[in-house]
Amino acid sequence: MEGLEGLRRTFRSGRTRGVDWRKAQLLALVKYLAENEAQILEALEQDLGKHPVEAYRDEIGLVKKSAEHSLLNIKKWMAPKKAQLPLLLFPSRAEVLPEPLGTVLIIGSWNFPFSLTLDPLIGAISAGNTVVIKPSELAPACSSLLCRTIPCYLDSEAIKIIEGGSDVAEQLLQHPWDKIFFTGSPRVGRTIMSAAAKHLTPVTLELGGKCPVILDSFSDSDFKVAVKRIASGKWGSCAGQACIGIDYVLVQQKFASLLVESLKSCIKRFYGENMEKLQNICRIVNNQHFDRICKFLEEPGVAASIVYGGSINREKLMIEPTILLDPPLDSQIMTEEIFGPLLPIITLDNIEESIDFINARPKPLTIYGFTKNGKLKEQILQETSSGSVVFNDSLIQFICDGLPFGGVGPSGFGRYHGKYSFDTFSHEKPVMHRTFFLELEPRHPPWNEFKMDFIRLAYKFDYVGLLLLLLGLRRMFTPNRSR
Repeated sequence: MEGLEGLRRTFRSGRTRGVDWRKAQLLALVKYLAENEAQILEALEQDLGKHPVEAYRDEIGLVKKSAEHSLLNIKKWMAPKKAQLPLLLFPSRAEVLPEPLGTVLIIGSWNFPFSLTLDPLIGAISAGNTVVIKPSELAPACSSLLCRTIPCYLDSEAIKIIEGGSDVAEQLLQHPWDKIFFTGSPRVGRTIMSAAAKHLTPVTLELGGKCPVILDSFSDSDFKVAVKRIASGKWGSCAGQACIGIDYVLVQQKFASLLVESLKSCIKRFYGENMEKLQNICRIVNNQHFDRICKFLEEPGVAASIVYGGSINREKLMIEPTILLDPPLDSQIMTEEIFGPLLPIITLDNIEESIDFINARPKPLTIYGFTKNGKLKEQILQETSSGSVVFNDSLIQFICDGLPFGGVGPSGFGRYHGKYSFDTFSHEKPVMHRTFFLELEPRHPPWNEFKMDFIRLAYKFDYVGLLLLLLGLRRMFTPNRSR
């Protein structure tokens, strides 16, 4: 593909390896966000109907914070790390040297078209790679803006943006890459992996899944806070079109009615009382996804479970925040990722049943546990598997540079954010330095009983390495002597 060989030449030249180049690109990215904030907000409103506050919180502010965090730490991340060696190998030293992988491909997602594209880019730049970015065509205004403006700020001989649909993505995947980073659906993730396997290309897949909430009992004041965080975690981040968005809630039967009423109150306060007054909530990205979500509500038994909302506006691609109480467990709304503003509530006899409920389904990207019960927390941590666990809040893990972000199993693999982004786009190369002093004969043929004893002890008791070294020196001049 045109330009790809040029990126490889740039990488081979060594230009991207220096700390000055990396810092210059990160500073340029911070400048880009500052100078294009109005255009970014406009593009996000055009593609998704994002409110400027939500757009800044989840896109501009997040990327700016990530870039500044990398600027503060990049020199430390690049430095070789001293490694420990067995005493038996004295005198020697070793280090682990982070080096860039090469030319990498980043395929972004439409639901957070700036943060899910530029945040991985920060990691790739920090690690010293050349990069091709493929924004999602499902957010055309954002994709076009990135393509027009990013080359004015970043090194165009090292970082390129290629627009297009699935056909362009397929062409890109035919080429060998040193790393592919993809954010999207498990279905497309399988295609990415299959293409990468032909070239043995390492991949990071940030996928999704049905992220559950486990809601335990609380005092009135804590319950109100929990419900607010659930409501904003479900509907306040791209109208539920988020990989870490809340997919369903597990709660004891006796608290279900209180939860429903509390959620209704939050919805009315946050987003409006009906479809006509709906505000502060994104629209569905396009007709295809709108129809997909609506089909969930058309399945037998699902419509009857709606206890709030359910109104739609096809012309505006808006779906009212909707609560469903105990929809059929075999329905699509409970077997597929919803990725929209529908919230099923599943009632249980006791909250401990939530562990088996979650384990009977594919591993989620995140489990949200609202509880003060230490025993239940330990059960969630020890008896379930998920990309991450958050107690008593929702979605906030995504903004934490000190925490790795990623999935497990069908919710993806690999991780990024902060230093983890740097690591994702780096190879940790071990480097060992030895001298020609003190050659131990027991490591070389011809073999004998003494050498066998020496090697056994050397592997078993490294702390006596110095003693073995001395023994080896004493006998190094008689290597064939039998005991």
